[in-house]
Amino acid sequence: MPRLLALLFCCLPTAVLAASESWLVTTDLWGNPAYQTLTLERAGKRLTGVLDGDALEGERVGNDLRFVVTDARKQTYVFSGKVGGEVLRGTADYPDSNNPKTRVTHAFTARLLPVRPAGPPRVHEFKPTSWSNEFSAHRKPVLTLWPGDTVRTTTLDSGGMDEHGVTRALFGNPQTGPFFIATAEPGDTLVIRLKRLRLNRTFADSLDSIVGRALTPGLAAKATELGKPVRWKLDLERGVASPETPTERLKHFTVPLRPMLGGLAVAPGFGSASASTGDTGRAGGNMDFNEVVEGNTVFLPVSQPGALLYLGDAHAAQGDGETSQYALETSMEVEFTVDVVRGKAPPSTPRVESPTHLMALGQGGSLDDALRSATQGLTQWLEQEYGLTLSESAQVLGSSVQYVVANLAGRSVGVVAKLEKARLAKLLPVGR
Repeated sequence: MPRLLALLFCCLPTAVLAASESWLVTTDLWGNPAYQTLTLERAGKRLTGVLDGDALEGERVGNDLRFVVTDARKQTYVFSGKVGGEVLRGTADYPDSNNPKTRVTHAFTARLLPVRPAGPPRVHEFKPTSWSNEFSAHRKPVLTLWPGDTVRTTTLDSGGMDEHGVTRALFGNPQTGPFFIATAEPGDTLVIRLKRLRLNRTFADSLDSIVGRALTPGLAAKATELGKPVRWKLDLERGVASPETPTERLKHFTVPLRPMLGGLAVAPGFGSASASTGDTGRAGGNMDFNEVVEGNTVFLPVSQPGALLYLGDAHAAQGDGETSQYALETSMEVEFTVDVVRGKAPPSTPRVESPTHLMALGQGGSLDDALRSATQGLTQWLEQEYGLTLSESAQVLGSSVQYVVANLAGRSVGVVAKLEKARLAKLLPVGR
């Protein structure tokens, strides 16, 4: 079914000028909301347009409208409703998925999407007042963006604390968002360029812990008293962190600050439950990968209209794997720019590109599964960007791949397959 284009809504009389409107449609399919994008072109009473890419025809008389959508299999979907301001409500008559000769009626609502402002891409200053503890397709977007737009915003730490040390949300990686990216449709790729990640307070919290996956039985027997909180001082001028109350042996211990986002995700697709902000999958999530840093670009597959981008769980620094269960958890100022790639298969796993490396993040219930996913993600990238066959990719990986354990602290684990871009410099990218 159908596809949306963000077009101009015109409220001049239809006899003078044809009107074009863009809507986000929510259809109740037996208690499961399905989201689709709708474009309506109006000339007099006549309506034409598309719903998720399928053509439609109908008419609007006053605030009442009716249109019929025809899909690629020539099946028809009949929508009847009434417009009230920026809301459309009505019923949708669908062919039954098991027996097309049987028709089923579903309720639907739609909201009018804003118009893209004229001029160049914009910079948005967004101050969040609420946060999400799940990556959900059902949460109302906090802001609408268009490709090329930039957002400046803030995050809380994983416990819900802001830059002033005030608890603002539930613990468990509360996320800022979601941001609705106009023109992004299922099957596209969302591009997030991390332009600025800056710490905005002088402390972070962690644990003196080692995750169970990293413990031998003997080490686990010695670790029974671990798990105590550790407060870290963040020296923003010197760019280092140190334990606030160190033991004698750690009183001179410091680590470089390297701000990163632990959480970055888009909403899961229809039929998938909302994901906890502690979980990770193909759409991103609590990746806790310490290369999600300023200057790098993240690529995520789009599964819902508008993508619905979430971000949070800032870390001042983190070793590979987040072995202490919590990294140096803190709050952060974030600046990012979005773009949308269409016309090629979306990544099978989250991708991160730095000035020097291509990185594919695999997730799984075990390190073996995560490694397989990372390998598949990187070979897909080589095929798409460089046209390499599997044999050619195998030769590149066998000679050049690096594997990094990204995350051991969640319900799933993460492994990253990395390639130095310098190794690929003499290969000709596809299309060049």
